[in-house]
Amino acid sequence: MNVGVGVVHRPACATALPLRRGRGRVQCSSSSSGHVSFIKDVAATQPPEHLHCLLKMLQTRGETVISPGARQGLIPLAIPLSQKNSGAVTALLRWPTAPPRMEMPVVEVRKHGVWLLAKNVDQYIHRLLVEEDANNSHETNGELFHASSEAGKKLYRMGDFADSQIANIDVYLLKKVGLFPDVLERKIMRHFEEGDDVSALVTGEFYTKKDLFPGFGRPFVFNAEVLLNVGRNSEAKDAARVALKSPWWTLGCKYEEVACIAQWEDEQIEYIKEKVTEEGRNEDLKKGKAPAQVALDEAAFLLDLASVEGTWAGSLERIAECYKEAGLNEIARFILYND
Repeated sequence: MNVGVGVVHRPACATALPLRRGRGRVQCSSSSSGHVSFIKDVAATQPPEHLHCLLKMLQTRGETVISPGARQGLIPLAIPLSQKNSGAVTALLRWPTAPPRMEMPVVEVRKHGVWLLAKNVDQYIHRLLVEEDANNSHETNGELFHASSEAGKKLYRMGDFADSQIANIDVYLLKKVGLFPDVLERKIMRHFEEGDDVSALVTGEFYTKKDLFPGFGRPFVFNAEVLLNVGRNSEAKDAARVALKSPWWTLGCKYEEVACIAQWEDEQIEYIKEKVTEEGRNEDLKKGKAPAQVALDEAAFLLDLASVEGTWAGSLERIAECYKEAGLNEIARFILYND
């Protein structure tokens, strides 16, 4: 099992992280300034330019903006933005070892991990504006557009969806805004509903294209389900095994669902449990793996194991220690931070 695949598992990118030395406690609030301070001083990365616009939009949509430090019970890589009435949390994802120039994705936090909402803040703002325009073209009072402020003016002109004469909003989003997992999955299911299995298979394969959703296993999971749907069980098994080379908290579903398609029982869980033992670490070191790499791998393994049950608290101390051992002190502090 090649567990080195996926952004969180790539220590070569660690040098791209700015490592600040300040350790002062950040006073977090539910304002945009609180989120900006948290991202700079705790998450140790650059805040998105239009984050304040997104926060205003989320609040206008009826979500409650929450403190970025309100992370108890959440996957420790999440920076909370807002909470829906259903309890679902919208957040930014802080990859520990993100490649240079990779922006923080917008995600929905779920029990076993995260669901990708958009690759970055601007893309999510753009999508929200298009959906508002399409769904309420004759009823909206423009509150969401007003809340989007300068970002809205930059990204979308009200009425563009109608002017495009594209009947389907999903088609518009894919053509004019960007690629989104849920939109692509709906497109594939529509192909099946129309009896066009070939187009469903082609789109399913496209979904897994390299660099479309780097670090996320969800595309491979869904492609495995697509292949199962047309009776290609062996190919589905292979696709599911590829999915499990990504961080398990990016699968978009429970680990067990993917392991079932992959025709794995508990052997992969047992394998990873062995890797995080002292014996497993020493074995990797004897093979010549750099100590920093071993520490980063262990952190990734521990996140995977925690995602199986969807409980993170018991692993936080050791995960943070692994990042310290790898020289990522700011990431360690971020992992442990809680209001």
